[in-house]
Amino acid sequence: MADPREESEPLLSRTRGASGRDSPAGVPSCHSVQVGPGAVAGRDLCLDQAVVFIEDAIQYRSINHRVDARSLWLYRRYYSSMSQWILSFTIFLILALAFVETPSSLTSTSDVRYRSAPWEPPCGLTEGVEALCLLVFAADVSVKSYLVGWAQFRKNPWLLAYLVVLLASLVDWIVSLSLICQEPVRVRRLLRPFFLMQNSSMMKKALKCIRWSLPEMASVGLLLAVHLCLFTMLGMLLFPGGKDDRQDRERLTYFRHLPEALTSLLVLLTTANNPDVMIPAYSKNRLYAIFFIAFTLIGSLFLMNLLTAIIYNQFRGYLMKSLQTSLLRRRLGTRAAYKVLSSVAAEGEARPEGVGVKPQDVLQVLQRVQLDSGHKQAITEKLHSRSGDLLSADEFQKLFDEFDKRVIKEHPPRPEYRSPFLQSAQFLFGHHYFDYLGNLMALGNLVTICVFLVLDADVLPEDRDDSVLGILNCVFILYYLLEMLLKVFALGLQGYLVSSSNVCDGLLAIVLLVLEISTLAVYCFPHPGWKPEMRGLLSLWDMTRLVNMLIAFRFLRVIPSMELMAVVASTILDLIKNMRAFGGILAVVYYIFAVIGIILFRGVIVAPGNSSLAPDNGSAPCGSFEQLEYWTNNFDDFAAALVTLWDVMVVNNWQVFLDAFRRYAGPWSKIYFVLWWLVSSVIWVNLFLALILENFLHKWDRRSHLQSLTGDLEATSEVTVELLFRDVLEEPTEEELIEKLSHHPHLQLCR
Repeated sequence: MADPREESEPLLSRTRGASGRDSPAGVPSCHSVQVGPGAVAGRDLCLDQAVVFIEDAIQYRSINHRVDARSLWLYRRYYSSMSQWILSFTIFLILALAFVETPSSLTSTSDVRYRSAPWEPPCGLTEGVEALCLLVFAADVSVKSYLVGWAQFRKNPWLLAYLVVLLASLVDWIVSLSLICQEPVRVRRLLRPFFLMQNSSMMKKALKCIRWSLPEMASVGLLLAVHLCLFTMLGMLLFPGGKDDRQDRERLTYFRHLPEALTSLLVLLTTANNPDVMIPAYSKNRLYAIFFIAFTLIGSLFLMNLLTAIIYNQFRGYLMKSLQTSLLRRRLGTRAAYKVLSSVAAEGEARPEGVGVKPQDVLQVLQRVQLDSGHKQAITEKLHSRSGDLLSADEFQKLFDEFDKRVIKEHPPRPEYRSPFLQSAQFLFGHHYFDYLGNLMALGNLVTICVFLVLDADVLPEDRDDSVLGILNCVFILYYLLEMLLKVFALGLQGYLVSSSNVCDGLLAIVLLVLEISTLAVYCFPHPGWKPEMRGLLSLWDMTRLVNMLIAFRFLRVIPSMELMAVVASTILDLIKNMRAFGGILAVVYYIFAVIGIILFRGVIVAPGNSSLAPDNGSAPCGSFEQLEYWTNNFDDFAAALVTLWDVMVVNNWQVFLDAFRRYAGPWSKIYFVLWWLVSSVIWVNLFLALILENFLHKWDRRSHLQSLTGDLEATSEVTVELLFRDVLEEPTEEELIEKLSHHPHLQLCR
């Protein structure tokens, strides 16, 4: 147990105001002034510190920052929504420059056969925007360095790397201007994703998790390499070539030499060229199939899945470790706020420090904290419901457990009607069976659209007679409008708008009504032979397609009505929210590989007829890059590079890219694509799958337990993922919290 005296000791020493560590000379700290006019300033400083600590707890931020008056003012301005929005927009802007600067992606197509000359920005335009971004980043690193202090800055590798990347980008920017934007390589493009990573604590944790998982992945990767090399040598020995044309075809196509054989089996490991690689030998002798089946069984079905299992086993604790760290930060923030508030002494009042917190002090702090009104109201009601004068540390902590809940707006009362007929109508149209009727109508509308799409599949758009479908759509849209009005009548306008499903339905009904009225106004009412000529911006067929797409989208309203589907859908949405960090990691990897691809392969893919390496489609071998017309897959601009990397990551026909870039750029190009396959398809996809399993299994298995965990609050509030896993997280001990606070670089606990 902790020393009981620790609970009554002040957070800040009495000599702190004169120490000069955090408080500038002449600025009172919490305890530098106990009586006289300066007591108000000291009290205000303590309240400001408590406000910042609580905001740190809300956002899971570290409390290891300066806490003097000027620093607190700067800290709150830095983490204000406006400042963070400016920083996020700056990061987005500097990353988006890759689409505009040379080579520009501002063309309608990336096909080398049809692409026109893109607009290239003049020298200094994108560089000027980039200079503004670098100034924002310079201000950002300066503020962060000041707030954490020089001692913490030297120990923080991310801040040190931030400074190095910023200086390297500035030097490269100066080189670009000195060469009038004609430099062959812009190194700073490769450094830009760092600005995205350093601004996200979750991305830093995800990167650390990947680093932890690499040794285990390397062991399985070594097994895969041994497996691949062994079967490559066996293949070279099994298919030496000979008089038989079919054996020669196997040898010449897939096992001509060692690098080619290694590439063929590497692609077979992803099953992208199966059974093509086996057919020539298998057509000669069926026993040759044993070689390829054994390779696929061991490599694809055993070792690759073993890699997934090992990654999941090593990765399964990542989410819990992350949530445990977040819980510790929240508890530290609230405990630091408690310590500060418990040491507040009102002007002219002398009372023992650290014995508790006055409720009025908590209310005063709560009014200044950046927190939504729903949480403030919940904490205030919880505070008013208690009895007693002072709050203990445990009571103070329980007050802020409301942070873990997302308050749902309570359903407003339904309108009250005096007429029995209106009351019956209200009951009828407010019943959930009325929603089922709406779902049935939406299904019927979707079925009619599908039927007409099948019937008119072989009819050209200008020859279609959509009169029957047009009349049916009019009827269904009128029903959607009537359904919306009846629900507003039954639930009231506020009650209708409280449901996001109703809001989406209402908006789509209004948009469909506007489109239908526009169609009728331009092309008249549907009738047999309804094939008018195009008028205005959209043809009749385009208007019909747009209406049908919105109707199909509206059919998603059935998801909340089906309990199992709703559970899965809500789980997937929560997974997406919680996997933003790994999505950011993937975006960083895409960005870096796209820039490297532009440097290595820009301009190597040429239009057919412009090079002896690019034959016409008629003379190209079947299944080749040219015959499949993959001309849009190139690295001539940033947008095209991203799409090309995506196509390779999917590993469907990625052997076509390997062969094409080998012929156009050289055999060394295979190293780039194999590295991309390893990073994206092997490492990242398996980590992504492990995170999905970790999140989904925990959330799925604990949904029933959640009701007992939250009790009656489940009806009025949603819970975050932190509360969902709260029962498997360990609460920090009193000793751990006191130890962490005692080592705070800018706070000093009295001993």
